[in-house]
Parts: sequence; structure tokens; C-alpha cells
Amino acid sequence: MGDIKKEIADLIGDKSLVEDMNFEVSNIIVYTKNRNFFLNNINVIKSIVNTIKKRVEVRLDPSLLMDEKETKKKVMDIVPEEADLRDIWFDKDRSLMTLEAARLEIISRRGNGIIDRIKEETGWSIQLARSPIIKSDIVKAVREMMYNNSKFRRTLLNSIGEKIYYSKYSVDENYWVRFTALGGFRHVGRSSLLVQTPVSRVLLDAGIDVSNTREPFPRIDAPEMDLSKLDAVVITHSHLDHCGFLPILYKYGYRGPVYSTFPTRDVMTLLHLDYLNLTNKMNDKALFGIDDIKEMLKYSIGLSFEEVTDITPDIRITLHNAGHILGSAMVHMNIGNGFHNLLYTGDFKYNRSKTLNKAENVFDRVETLIMESTYGGDNDIQPSREEAEQFFFDIVKKTVDKKGKVLVPVLGVGRAQELMLMVEEWIRYGLIQDVNVVVDGMLWDVTAIYTVYPEYMNSETKRRIIEYNSNPFLSPNFKHVVSEEERQKVLSEGPAIILATSGMMNGGPSVYYFANLCEDDRNSVVLVSYQGAGTLGRRLQNGEREADIELNGKLRKFHVNASIYSIEGFSGHSDRRELERYVAEIKPKPRRIILDHGEESKIISLLKFIRNRDRIDTVAPRVLDALRLK
Repeated sequence: MGDIKKEIADLIGDKSLVEDMNFEVSNIIVYTKNRNFFLNNINVIKSIVNTIKKRVEVRLDPSLLMDEKETKKKVMDIVPEEADLRDIWFDKDRSLMTLEAARLEIISRRGNGIIDRIKEETGWSIQLARSPIIKSDIVKAVREMMYNNSKFRRTLLNSIGEKIYYSKYSVDENYWVRFTALGGFRHVGRSSLLVQTPVSRVLLDAGIDVSNTREPFPRIDAPEMDLSKLDAVVITHSHLDHCGFLPILYKYGYRGPVYSTFPTRDVMTLLHLDYLNLTNKMNDKALFGIDDIKEMLKYSIGLSFEEVTDITPDIRITLHNAGHILGSAMVHMNIGNGFHNLLYTGDFKYNRSKTLNKAENVFDRVETLIMESTYGGDNDIQPSREEAEQFFFDIVKKTVDKKGKVLVPVLGVGRAQELMLMVEEWIRYGLIQDVNVVVDGMLWDVTAIYTVYPEYMNSETKRRIIEYNSNPFLSPNFKHVVSEEERQKVLSEGPAIILATSGMMNGGPSVYYFANLCEDDRNSVVLVSYQGAGTLGRRLQNGEREADIELNGKLRKFHVNASIYSIEGFSGHSDRRELERYVAEIKPKPRRIILDHGEESKIISLLKFIRNRDRIDTVAPRVLDALRLK
């Protein structure tokens, strides 16, 4: 692109207006000492953006910013009390101030001039961040980490931009695109794949397989996986089978950026910390440490949906809603300035849920589609959402009438919040009464993060969270428990719906509750998540009625008298019909489809169907297979 900084300076015209210029990844920040240019640059910047097709922003030089203490006082005077301003974060090296408030809409509402007045009177540029309605230590810790490392991050973001704009390459007869399957192909777990060009190496997802002790990690021993040459990592969502290996990459020496949506960044940090907590409790050796998580956060770059961002000289990504869990994203990659367009779905749901819109299916260009196939088998037809809700309601009603308890082992993110909204609706309309909904441990912390990012949800849930007094996650029937004493109290009290991790019952509080509830035939266990091969959840699904469980330090055999149910209609994955429909409705039609994230038999079944119906080149690589895309 030549010298883009010089081009921007030339387009501005008056060189005295430019004090400094920095990159923030592919965004260009112009620092000025001219207050008038800082406050009145819309027409000039609009013209520049139309010319260079890149995002440009003007900020005041840090030397001219109002003192932080004085700024805080000024902001408190300007922002209305009803906005519930709770914190102010200063990033002086980037001339940025973040206002954290519970009701951001009051500050950002058009026509009220609040942001313009703050900029004019203080000189700081403004970012807005929503406060958790439910107290969240993790959100605060992540934001503190970002601001405590502001000098480092300014250097990091600028160095990425320098590489993007000043690395030379050409798309000619020697240019190519290939990918390598590192994990999650012909099985579920440890999702990871590498996309390469002559210029770039980008890793999509870095998961672990929590149910596989023999091969839990992606194959980073593949010859292509030289961490010193890896340019970027992109994480689709926060489930550990897609992000659990990420801190280990930093432990092994990776020192490049990791891109994700903001909620994914926060939730995956929480899940990594929860993993450390569990390993400490069990006296196991952890795969990574707290310092590796901190290092990961220093290099984390948050993106919003539909935000187009260059991440390497020849790869531009856009994250699109995947409908799987909060912040889950499909990754669209424009490679070689249109040479090849790849869409990696990660896990996705092609149907609207209580929290999220269905996955995006319209793109500018897609030549290769890499699509998950968890429920790709011929018989993987889930009941409708209405049928699943009714079935769950009938189980709850029958169990509660017997004075029993309903245990629902859930994944920490996604399924739990869906069920919370469903049960809150039943309570609000008087369909069930006098039943506590127990939200165990980490589930409550994840739910707190949900309240920070309503803009990632569907319109109804977003509206209810933003409307101050109708947040569905604040129902008085939700009971948060964290300690052994609180769990014992839940077990000794009356009917309850208990939401507890882990969803596959291979650890976590769900196993503790199960051991205490399974021998009483008044109780019910409802499995609503995918159950990995070999897990207790899968064995119960298959009809086993005895379980060896360690409880209070002793291994005991439990006879299962409780009723065991499986409901697939709450899955955050697309079932076979939705997968078929997605291939039929995606626009434009891809030339090649690569299937991943599914058991081998299910992937082969779906592959044959797509080939026969859609006449699209469809393949199912194995781990360590490499394929030239173009």
C-alpha cells in the first residue's frame, strides 16, 4: 500500500495538524495538538476513509489531556445520575477514557451531546462499556488487565499494524492457500486448524478434548505449526474444546495476538481460571498457570460482529453471529484481497433461541465452507424447541409434585442461561410456583457476563436486560450457591431445579449432586448437552443404572433409581435438518465444503447427502491432513 501514514498526512494537508500517527491493528490513529481539528474533523476524516478504505480516528495528544482526577470530577458532573456510572478507566497512552455504566443508552443517546461535551471539556476520546448488573470479578479483572498494560498494548497494536501495512506480497501464479487439520476432524473435541498462505499463518481455535485422556490436545507437533512463525489466533467461542489450549500456546512461547468477540474473551478467561481452581482442589497438575492466562489477556484483541479487520498483510477477517452461545462467531476470511474467501462456522445454531438470533447465512463471497457436523447423522433430528420446552416442563412438574429435585447437568456457557430464561418465564406466568432454581458456582459468574453484553443477544432478551427493572436473570427465584454448606442446604430442602456443571458429568458439581440424588426415585436427571463417549452422562444415556463415584474421598457404587431423561431440543448445535438447510440457504453457494466437529459416522453420512443433493465438492479430512484450498 506504500506509506499509508504519509498518504493520510498528505490528505489532511496541513502537516502541523499531525503530531503523531499510530496503528491499532488495521485502524489508524492520528494524534493532534490542535483542539479544533480534534473536535471538528468529520468531513476531513470521512474523505480520507473513502479514499483509503481504512478506519481512521483523530485523538488529542496525551500531553494536552485534562488531569485524570479533574476529568473524573468533570465526567461525574456531566453524566446524568440515572445512567448509573460506576467506573472510569483511563488509557493515557492512547488518549482513551472508558466510561463504565449500567445504562449506556442514556450516555450514547443521539442528540443529548453528553459524549461531545466530555470530549470538548476534557480532551479525552470516549469508549463505553456496560457494567455487569450482577457483580462480576472477572469482568473487572479483565478490564484492569487491559488498562494496566496500556503502554504494552499500544506498542503491540502498532507493531501488528506495521506488519499489516508494510509487508510486501503479491497475488500471482505462485500465491496459494492451504489448511491443516490439527484437531476436531472426524471427532468432537480439541478443535483447531491452521490456515496458511505464502505470507501468513493463522490458527483458528485452540481447543482441548476434556473427555479424552489419550489425545486431549491439537497436533501442534505438525511441521507447519511453528509458534515463532504464527501470526495470529482466532477463537470462535469460549467452550474449552475450542479455547482450552490457548493459555498453553502462551506457555510454550507464542507471543502474538488472539482475536475473539469481547464476551468470548471474558468468558474463556473465566473458564480457564475455573479449570485452575478445579485442578488445585483435586491436587492435579495444571496444564498452564495464572501467568499464562495473564499473558493471553495482554495479547487479546476484542472485535464486534460485522467489524472488518486486517489481521495479517493478506488476511482480513469478519466475525458473524453463530447463534451457539454468547459471543460465538463464524469467522469469514478474505484471503489475498479476494483471491480466496473461507468461512469457518465453529459451532453454530441455525435457529433462534431464547438468548440468541440464528446463525448468519449471507456473505459477500464464500468459496470454501468449513462446517461443524456434531449432529450430522441420519437420525440426528432434534425435537422442535416448543416440544423440548413442553417435555422439560412436564418432567419438572411431575418431579416437583413428588417433592423431588431436578438435576440438569449443563455446560457453563449457553445452555444454562437458556434454561434460566425458560424457567423465569414459567415463574413469571405462574406456571410453576415455590421452586428454587439453583445456579451453582461458575454458572452465576457466566450469567453476570451475559448481563454485560446484551447487544450480542436477540432483540427481546436485549430489551429486557437493558430495561433496568425487567432483567430476566435477576429473578428472585434464582438461588446462587458456591459452598459445600450451601449445597448441603439445597439437598436438605424441598423441590428444586439444580443447574450445575459439568454438562457431560465427567467432573464438577453435577457429579456431587448426582451422587446425592440418584438413589431417590423421586428425583430426575435431565441431560441437555452433548455427552462425549466414555463420560458418565453417555453411560446414563445408554441405560447404565450403576455408577462408581468418589464422594467425600471414598469410591462408592451408586444404584440409580432416579429417572434419567435426555432432551436434545435445547442444543446450541444445528441438528441434521438445520445443517441441510444451512447448506441450501447459505449465500453465495460455496464451491467446496469441509466437514469437521463430528463423530466419523455422522460426518460421512452428512458428506454423502451434500454431495448427492447439492453437487458440491465435500470432504472430511482426518487430523494432520492438509489440503490446498486454491
